[in-house]
Amino acid sequence: MPVRRNILTSNTARDGFIQGVRALNQELAGLTTADLDIPGPDTQLSTWDLFALWHYFTMEIATPPGSGRNAAHRGPVFLPWHRWMLFLLESQLQRVLGDSDFGLPYWDWAADGDGPRAQQLNGLLWTEAYMGGSGFPVSDGPFAFDPVDSSSFQVRVWQSVFTGQLEVANRGLWRNLGQDPDVRTLPATAMVTNSMNFRRYDAAPYDSSSIRGFRNRIEGWVGRSVPGLHNRVHVWVGGDMGPGTSPNDPVFYLNHCNVDRIWEGWQERWGPVYEPDASADPTLEGQRLNDELVSMLTQVQPLVSQMLNLDEFLADNPSRVPTYDVLP
Repeated sequence: MPVRRNILTSNTARDGFIQGVRALNQELAGLTTADLDIPGPDTQLSTWDLFALWHYFTMEIATPPGSGRNAAHRGPVFLPWHRWMLFLLESQLQRVLGDSDFGLPYWDWAADGDGPRAQQLNGLLWTEAYMGGSGFPVSDGPFAFDPVDSSSFQVRVWQSVFTGQLEVANRGLWRNLGQDPDVRTLPATAMVTNSMNFRRYDAAPYDSSSIRGFRNRIEGWVGRSVPGLHNRVHVWVGGDMGPGTSPNDPVFYLNHCNVDRIWEGWQERWGPVYEPDASADPTLEGQRLNDELVSMLTQVQPLVSQMLNLDEFLADNPSRVPTYDVLP
């Protein structure tokens, strides 16, 4: 059974994650950028790239158009959709590592956020043995880019922050740690504790303005004049963590695995509850309890409800159910 561990306290989890990510980044998926009409030189896409594209295209699907919600963000489906994404990425890592018990690690960013800013910028995660640091491209660590080494980590496709369009990149990873003028520090533990005190999962109008539920607190759209929690981490890391193709950066999964861990802790406290239910207004289609998740990498489209309890979803194969070493 996979156990998801803190990447800063488990060298086994760290090393497996790095090895698996690099393997997926090199594994050709049998698809090119020309097949998808992405502007730029025709480029072979990897399995790793497909996850970034899935995330981007899902963000382009509004539910409904003009609502501000999309099929993975700014609405109740945020947590179930990303739980499904984590499960699929974890399954791919298990495959390339040949280890069915490998658990996707998480980064407890609130533990770092409790320290001073200088310490956050120079944290263990950003050292050469872990994720490497800032740069355009990142030049140290396991995901450093070498233009003459075809086996080095590459960003092949991205949503340009300059044009907003999907483009071929064929470059190294971009990070800009802690340099956004409005987000100088990571979220702190007190912010996580506050979010977990919200007993209600979500509340009308079920979008980025909802203020009475846990989902929007952990997603990070409300409660502050600057991004909170999940959103704050994206902005603080910067670079490739900013646009819709943010899964290009391996840190994306460390962030979201921690978000899922916090949700799991919330569910332990309040139960596997969800809102809106299946009878909610049709304008909430895609966000309701029994609606299908947008799953472009699988033939099966799981339901929102199936992501609330993976023990039930994987009842026929309980050895695949991931657990966390520590819940908040």
